[in-house]
Amino acid sequence: MTAELVRGQNQALPWTRLEIGVEADRALALGAVLVGEAGRALGGAQGVALPGAPPPPGLAAPGPPAPTHRLAVDLGALPAAATRLDLFLALPDGPGAPARFGALAAPRVLLLGPGGEKAAGFAVTGLAGETAVVAVELYRRNGAWKIRAVGQGYQGGVPALLTDRGIDPETARRLAAGAQAHPAAPLPAAPRPDPEPVPAGPTTPAGGRVDYTHPGRRSAAPAGRHPYATPTPAAPAPPVAPAAPVAGDASGWSMEERLHNQVWGMFEDLARTVASYRGAVEFAEDRRERELDAVLDDPRSRTGRGVADARAAASERYETLVARAQEALDRDLAQLAAESRVVEPALPPALAGWESPVWHAYRPPEQPPLSVRLGDLGLPEAPELRIPMLVRLPLERGLWIDAGRLSDGEGESRPAGLRALAAGSAALHATRLLAVHPPGGLTVHLLDPAGSGAAAFAGLRNAGLLAPAPPAGAAGGAEVLERLTRRVDLVQMAVRGGAREALPPGLDTAEQLLVVHDFPRGFDDRAVTRLRYLADEGPAVGVHLLLVADRDDAAGYGPLLDPLWRGLLRITPLPDRHLADPWVHHLWTFTPPCVPTGSAVLETVVGATARARRPGR
Repeated sequence: MTAELVRGQNQALPWTRLEIGVEADRALALGAVLVGEAGRALGGAQGVALPGAPPPPGLAAPGPPAPTHRLAVDLGALPAAATRLDLFLALPDGPGAPARFGALAAPRVLLLGPGGEKAAGFAVTGLAGETAVVAVELYRRNGAWKIRAVGQGYQGGVPALLTDRGIDPETARRLAAGAQAHPAAPLPAAPRPDPEPVPAGPTTPAGGRVDYTHPGRRSAAPAGRHPYATPTPAAPAPPVAPAAPVAGDASGWSMEERLHNQVWGMFEDLARTVASYRGAVEFAEDRRERELDAVLDDPRSRTGRGVADARAAASERYETLVARAQEALDRDLAQLAAESRVVEPALPPALAGWESPVWHAYRPPEQPPLSVRLGDLGLPEAPELRIPMLVRLPLERGLWIDAGRLSDGEGESRPAGLRALAAGSAALHATRLLAVHPPGGLTVHLLDPAGSGAAAFAGLRNAGLLAPAPPAGAAGGAEVLERLTRRVDLVQMAVRGGAREALPPGLDTAEQLLVVHDFPRGFDDRAVTRLRYLADEGPAVGVHLLLVADRDDAAGYGPLLDPLWRGLLRITPLPDRHLADPWVHHLWTFTPPCVPTGSAVLETVVGATARARRPGR
């Protein structure tokens, strides 16, 4: 399986022999630079691998500019002093060559194993006026080799790239000329000393000369210019403004599915653009540290003006790289914010926040939705940008609303009144789930042995949206658990045997949601075992679990609750930084849903849901 890297992300290399592939829609030049401890090209020009020149040890010679490349690398054969291998792409010279990377489709770099299998890919996006770009780097860290997606470019082209690695400007220009020579560019022939006269050629009846030039083809040598004169560089194309975002601009069979996919696309885009920014800053910091270490390691430059100049130069390069990364981040965040402003008002009730006007015109749906919103997700780099956190329905995992300790980034804290907030959050989630299901499509059971959640669930109880309360005490809770466990067993047997019509006539076939408040108070070991069974087997047959619990209070059960804790999706009643994405493993701040102060939207939704569930409606 190919891992898709983002700018700044790194990955360990399991082999010492590999290939780097390049795929582009235009011919590009490929080169590599061996870099030592000081951030300088190892051996000067001898450490640069270019087309048509003898490559350094451990590298194959790159081919001429082409749309595809394969460059073999033997990490074990690289010089011992090499700490990094920078692989760069450059625009070729010659007629018809593009003036900047921003005018091309993003090239793609591939990491290929010894057998040619694709292990990782990196699309070099976000380029503008650059004419040369370091696509990836292979670097040695603690004796092991890794690959990092870089994607940092130079408007000055290959000469600027090589000069930045310690090669003198004249040598850098000479090497760049050989690296970027376009294979299709014709070499100028020597002009004849006595050129023959050009015949007049055929004429039209009116006496004019026949023009054989294709009407859609530009002349290679315009009038008044010597055919072998150096062509005037084309003016850079103006930057293309990003397309205006459109709600539902994603794949899907329905508008709901398109909006769902668009929201998840925004989530992935935010994850990747922040990973790119963090990786670029980390790269700049590592580079500055290497440059300063190289200065301090040289006894000749430890004192005097030289060390101050070196520090200033390293800091200036660091600030330049960070500024570029910040500029790219700001550009991407602005685009995501514009998309969010368009998408948020278009979301249907199941995906909309409680502040959305769509709830004021709420009508109970006829079909359950594709997904439901549990809250919002955000990252520190984009504090104003919130991405809806959507989960598919029916719920594949139950929910654990944490009424205990929240992570504040520096330690552990327990805000006052957190248990009451957790109860209110559970009631709000239950209300949304009831509202987005068709009338009678979801039955909600509440187990609250101590009665501490009665106030939070009073609205649902008074509207008749909760199943009849069980008898007080442990016996009442055990009876509800027994009934739901029996339902899971019966439906499982009917599904496996293909006999759904054989279910008992009185069985409630609606989806079931069991809300357990103040868990594990009032539960014995047998009840906990049944809860674990419902959490594992229930979702597949329409029985779902929502626990309001404090992990510390449940510690007395020991490892018995560990599978339950791991199997449920933990959410919090206050903003908390505890959810990680599966791509770049950011820690996201989860913000729970809340009703705007003074709004009567909750009463409106509960009333409409209750009226739709009355007999005869």
